[in-house]
This record gives sequence, structure tokens and C-alpha cells, in this order.
Amino acid sequence: MTARIVAVEAVPYRLPLHGTLAWGKGSSLSVAEHVLVRVRLDDGSLGQAEAPPRPTIYGETVGSVQSVLALLEGGLKGLEITDKAGWRRVLGSVVNNHTARGALDMALHDAAAQAAGQTLFDRFLGPQIRVQPGFILGIAAPEEMLEEARRVVAAGVRVLKVKVGRDHARDLELIRTLRQEHGDAVQLYADSNETLTPELAPAALRAMREAGLTYVEEPLPVRLLRQRQALRAQALLPIIGDDSCFTPADLERELDFGTIDILNIKTARNGFTDSLQMLTRAQQAGLGVMIGSQASTGLGTLHAALMASQAGVTEPSELSFVLKLQDDLLDRPIVFDDGWLDVAALREHRLDEGKLERYRM
Repeated sequence: MTARIVAVEAVPYRLPLHGTLAWGKGSSLSVAEHVLVRVRLDDGSLGQAEAPPRPTIYGETVGSVQSVLALLEGGLKGLEITDKAGWRRVLGSVVNNHTARGALDMALHDAAAQAAGQTLFDRFLGPQIRVQPGFILGIAAPEEMLEEARRVVAAGVRVLKVKVGRDHARDLELIRTLRQEHGDAVQLYADSNETLTPELAPAALRAMREAGLTYVEEPLPVRLLRQRQALRAQALLPIIGDDSCFTPADLERELDFGTIDILNIKTARNGFTDSLQMLTRAQQAGLGVMIGSQASTGLGTLHAALMASQAGVTEPSELSFVLKLQDDLLDRPIVFDDGWLDVAALREHRLDEGKLERYRM
């Protein structure tokens, strides 16, 4: 007898950070206020995933995630967990709400695996069982950024995504210092978060390239489609698409206009279903692919790491935000070893119910 969905639950929790993560023209994050999404089946299976609301990116809040999950629960209750067409119909009954729907998709996959006597690792672990993790280095005072870089490099990370865009001269000086301190042992790239202008972008990208950066994420505002097309055509530095590629439909637009070289797929907003679809499409189009983080805590990192293990993920993936957390909900730490993350070794990591009670909101 096939297990059926009996409940969808939303458990908000708050985890403190080491310092603040700042990006773009004015966005910042000083605490991770996320939502644990749970799907319960009548056979006792419990699927879980993390929704990280980002008001300045997707317009979602903890409250909106809870509300949309309550709305979608009505369509899911009673469905057989094997009815994936039914899932897609319900998830597609609302638009936007990216992290709520992405987490629900992953929780449904988790519950389906358990009902079949498997785990997500049984179903989704790909051939790349060791992957390169990157760390998101937020905008702060230069010495704070340099000290954080030292800390995460000492913890085993060898790729830094440097948030830039508020002061170009200062950004370049910081990047040069990072290069001087860490040499070629650490890969550096930039995330402009749409802060450059069409007039300034070519010179900025040339300077980034000369400073040793390998690529740049979203240098121009997404709305400037033709200007982004023209910038990429200059081939100054490989361009990563993130804010421009929330959905599979967004990716098709970007491919039509030829705006990006590398796709940043985020399981936090796409779940497993759309992430796999976007990965396949990116491969067909000859794009590089990385798996990104929406400042994910441990559970979200496990899911992103499974996606990073897939064939076709060609670039380092943002899998070390847990180093920004003062604590986590997992029962054991995620460990990085000289520039690598062993995805297969994460199989036994579990959510600690005691920690969830301690940090729930």
C-alpha cells in the first residue's frame, strides 16, 4: 500500500552568525531566521528541508513561507507520495515563493525516499563524491574580511566568492591583498550583485581579471538585458548567472540572449526537481555550472552538496556557509579538507531535535 501525505509543517528557527553577511548596495544578514519544512506520511516517514527566506531577494519572510505552506498543504494532503505529477500540480498552483516551494519539493523527495526504504543519498548522490566548496565573503571592513578569509581557509576552504560593488577601488585593494596573502592556493571570484553600470562594467571586469579573479557574478542589473548581452560578448571575464536565473524559464531567456557563461543553481529556491532540469539544460547549452547557497545552514548544505555531486557541475560550489554559523541543527559538523568536501561522508548527518527545540522561534 502506497504511503500518503498527511501533513506539511513549518518550524521557524534562528541561528546566530559570526558577524554579518552584507552584499549588494545595502542588504545584510546578521542571523539566519529560516524555516524547517516537514512532510509527514501515514507510514511514519518524515521528509525535511530548509527554507531560507530572503526578503530583499525573493520578497519572502518567515511568515510568508508559513502561509504558503499552509495553503499548499490542502492540495497535498491525501496524495500518494509516489504521485510526482500531483506534487508538481500543487507546487505549480502558486507563483514566486521560491524558497518555500523549493524546500517543499526537497522535503517531498525526502519523504518519498524514506517510504521506499531509501535515503536522499541513495537516490541523489552523483558520481562526483568529492567536490570543491566555496565560501561567501561578505562586505565588511577590509580587516574583518581578511580575518574571515584566514579563518575559513584554515578550516579547509580554498575558494572565496568576494562580495563587491559598494566601493570599486576598495574592492580591488582587498582582492589584491587576498591574492598576496593566499597566493594561487586560493581561487577568488567576485559577486557584484547587480551593482555596476554599463559604463563602468568593462573597466571593472578588466581590473578584476588583472587582479586574478576567475569570474564575476551578476555585474549588471538583471533588467538591463541587452546591456548584459553586450558585456558578455566582450569576453572580459566569465559571467555567472544567479539573480537572472531564478527559474527554468529565466534560464531559457538568458540562453536566448547569450548573457552568461556559468549557471549558479540554488537548491534553496529550485528544489531538486527544477535544479536537475536546469542542470540538464545548462549542459545542453555548454554552460559551466556551480551550486549556490542562499546562506544555507547544515540541512540545506546537505541538499546542495547532493546536487553538487551530479555530473555536469563543473565549478566550485557554495557549500561552506556553515562556517559562518555559531551553531547548527545537525548532530555533527560538516568538515572541509584542504579544499574538498566529501559528499558521501555526509550520509550519516542527521537533524538534532534537541538543537531544533533550542533554536526554534
